[in-house]
Amino acid sequence: MRRMPAVAGQFYPADPKSLRSMVETYLEKATQSHPAIGLMVPHAGYVFSGAIAGQTFGCVDIPSKVLVIGPNHTGYGESLALFAKGSWVTPLGEVPIAEGLADRVLQAHPRLMADDLAHRFEHSLEVQIPFLQVRAPDVQIVPLCLAPVPYEELLALGNAIGQVLAAEKEPVLLVASSDMTHYEPGAAARKKDHMALKHVCDLDPEGLYRTVASENISMCGVVSTVVMLAAAQCLGAQKGRLVCYGNSGEVTGDQSEVVGYAGVVVE
Repeated sequence: MRRMPAVAGQFYPADPKSLRSMVETYLEKATQSHPAIGLMVPHAGYVFSGAIAGQTFGCVDIPSKVLVIGPNHTGYGESLALFAKGSWVTPLGEVPIAEGLADRVLQAHPRLMADDLAHRFEHSLEVQIPFLQVRAPDVQIVPLCLAPVPYEELLALGNAIGQVLAAEKEPVLLVASSDMTHYEPGAAARKKDHMALKHVCDLDPEGLYRTVASENISMCGVVSTVVMLAAAQCLGAQKGRLVCYGNSGEVTGDQSEVVGYAGVVVE
């Protein structure tokens, strides 16, 4: 199946030249790239969070295969949905699914389902793909879309993914897609978000999950980040590093009600 763009022209430009130029501009802000195990990157419209996403993608090496994990905002499809065969299309071209790796991940966890519907209209994964295409034109992806499920299930999924990736001959980058606090004043959002980000940088998936719940932090991709952290631990991750943090008010000029964005590298 070819998964066609759902939010081109909304979250990012539908014109290939404009999109490439925008992505390249965001990537130029990054420092020299280094190997990494995982990333956490935002998924809002590029005008709001593209600079943070670009700086994060730009500072790591992009291997030939990337497992992209995002939250399910639409409610469609299976709770743990893997896009297992075919390709994803963006204005920059077509990205093949790493079907062998997708099948190995699918077989590693009994609750994980091959399901296209969960991905059809979901933006949290789609907006990451142009960054990967520009950085690594021959990249292959394994997209995973997650509904809210209990922590124990996320941990089991992350461990299963980590064990699969540990057995791969070549490195596979984990990318967790998440925005941070939604629609609170900038100062309050920053305070809450840095509570969550401390756990991300400490590679503490349980602490992240519990803190987001207890502090009422509207981090939409906590599920994807928990899975990424659990998998990264299986791969020998030692630390997380906050690359940059910001919010939508820095673009609009209004800090009264913002959405927070962060980029984290797990090494």
